[in-house]
Amino acid sequence: MTLRLRLTLWYALVLVFVLLAFGGVVYVALTYSLTAQIDHTLSRVANEIISAYRSPDSLPITLRALNITSNVYVQVWDDEEELVWQTTNLPLQDAAFDPASLLLEENVYATQELADTHLRVLTVPVMLQADGSVVARLQLASSLETIDLVRRMLLNVLIAAGLIATIMAAVIGYIAASSALRPIDQVTETVLQITRADDLSRRIPISAPRTSEDGRLIMAINETLERLEDLFHAQRRFLADVSHELRTPLTAIRGNVDLIGHTGEADAESLSAITDEVDRMTRLVGDLLLLAKAESGKIALAEEIVELDTLMLEIYRQAKILARAQVEVCIGQEDQARVKGDRDRLKQVVLNLVSNALDHTPNGGKVTLSLRCVEDWACLSIEDTGSGIPENELPHIFERFYRVDRSRQRKASGGVGLGLSIANWIVINHGGRIEVSSQPGEGSVFSIWLPRIEEDCGGNS
Repeated sequence: MTLRLRLTLWYALVLVFVLLAFGGVVYVALTYSLTAQIDHTLSRVANEIISAYRSPDSLPITLRALNITSNVYVQVWDDEEELVWQTTNLPLQDAAFDPASLLLEENVYATQELADTHLRVLTVPVMLQADGSVVARLQLASSLETIDLVRRMLLNVLIAAGLIATIMAAVIGYIAASSALRPIDQVTETVLQITRADDLSRRIPISAPRTSEDGRLIMAINETLERLEDLFHAQRRFLADVSHELRTPLTAIRGNVDLIGHTGEADAESLSAITDEVDRMTRLVGDLLLLAKAESGKIALAEEIVELDTLMLEIYRQAKILARAQVEVCIGQEDQARVKGDRDRLKQVVLNLVSNALDHTPNGGKVTLSLRCVEDWACLSIEDTGSGIPENELPHIFERFYRVDRSRQRKASGGVGLGLSIANWIVINHGGRIEVSSQPGEGSVFSIWLPRIEEDCGGNS
């Protein structure tokens, strides 16, 4: 069922409900009002008869004397339940209008069917003696045919008007729904054209006010298309980078294998080159698998007490080896701080940032590791004196598959833009964050903020 049809049905159902409620109120109110008028007439006539009735000898009482309208019928019954008198406008009959009410000691209104005639009946006991005993009973009746006719006419009018109103509401609702949904149809058609043409650069023109539902929908779709386009380009760049990174070590391995085949012996230099390239490919595939697991939520992080100062000293010793005396590695401020998390993953993060700092720092430069406590946070920072990162690239460096221009890399064995993304994911899942500040030509500072698990924070001299 289309949205237009559903909206039209809702319009029609709501109108039917309103008409039923309104018609029911009108029908009941009119019936009550007309019945109340007849009850008032019956009560007035009963009072006149009681005023004129002094004893059984005072009968008969003429209609003219009582000014009784011709549509009011009167019967007088004695205490023996025998008919004493009835008005002449009523065909002679011995049956009471309402036999069940003759024995009651109070005024009773009832609706009865008598000889196919619908009557409204009032039974009134007449008390003449001093002890208040009932000496006679009056039964007055009036035909309800006029009220029944009015009610039938009203019911027919309400049904006919309701049907006409419902049909008109359905037609108008369908037209209104079609008009309201026309922009959505245009949006749907444009999106389908974009899908068929595989052109994510196209955008849906905004013809409605931006604050309206249509305008906000179009803006949301355009933002989604923009993000999809960025992801598509990033994925394409990633595939190109991975292809290049895989082709380079495979070419080197193939060249060394061919060389071994020609010479007939595996020299140490060729085997070392093959080993290095295989290690490079292994790291690349490992990063890809780690990222895939991170995106699927299948990485389980350990929860253990980690002493960051000890971890920093381990990485400092490894960084000294990686620097090969070409870059100075030193320790700045060193506080004592403990956090809760996965020690291996945190070490992977810090080592990745240190390795990046060494790659981007020229010979003779300096990389400094520091650990300080700031209120409830431990901040481990890696500062280098390398080439720095342009300001326009800082917001993107933690994005998946994003890679800073290779012309700023000191080493040719740069990654494919996965390390920082993985590092950011690990830190965020430890309840922390990574911040970066950089000045092109002066260096960069990466700061890892993690929540501490204790209040004390001491410093080492």
